[in-house]
Amino acid sequence: MKILFVADEESKYLWDHFQPGRLSDVDLIISCGDLAPEYLSFLVTMSTAPLLYVHGNHDGKYEKFPPEGCECIEDRLVNVGGLRILGLGGSQRYSPGMHQYTEAEMTRRVHRLHRQIKKAGGVDLVISHAPVRGLGDSDTVAHRGFDAFRELLERYKPGYWAYGHVHMRYGVSIPRLIQYEGTTLINACERYLLDIPDVAKMPGRFWKLCPVNKLERQKKT
Repeated sequence: MKILFVADEESKYLWDHFQPGRLSDVDLIISCGDLAPEYLSFLVTMSTAPLLYVHGNHDGKYEKFPPEGCECIEDRLVNVGGLRILGLGGSQRYSPGMHQYTEAEMTRRVHRLHRQIKKAGGVDLVISHAPVRGLGDSDTVAHRGFDAFRELLERYKPGYWAYGHVHMRYGVSIPRLIQYEGTTLINACERYLLDIPDVAKMPGRFWKLCPVNKLERQKKT
């Protein structure tokens, strides 16, 4: 399964200078937030892959203008081709505005998801906007990760965790990939392509596979 992750910055390669066929081998597109809704609608229109997203802290406009043809997976666990995907958008609260949470608020969101995860037999991929605390985040209030995410990561050990919020251009030392106890954490800023040859053999598959809220591949008419 080939997954295209996008976040934070619209890719000129995929939008301004797009050429037909560039998304032909992509099976799933996932947005980790803070992207124009028109951009996500464009990507899903120019591909045959479904597009899933969570909100970034600058995505308040989605309330009136949601990306067309895309699926929001906030606080949900969905199954795509056997891959169990969990969505948790938003950032640390640092100003008035939507999609910002205190640590206590995010902890409550995470705790409400335990039943879905256990019913699914685990989770393979977590999608968030903010990073996990201490793994790819920064010490500034706005870009600090959540401790609640660290608890989720260490409890369920997903094979992958993709996030945004911390732009790669913020510094040369910002990592694209981080390995932590069997989980690959991916900074999805602008774009990142992940190829999972066999979902059943990916890291962290010690939980049994269980179909949940299956999303069928969208067919274009």
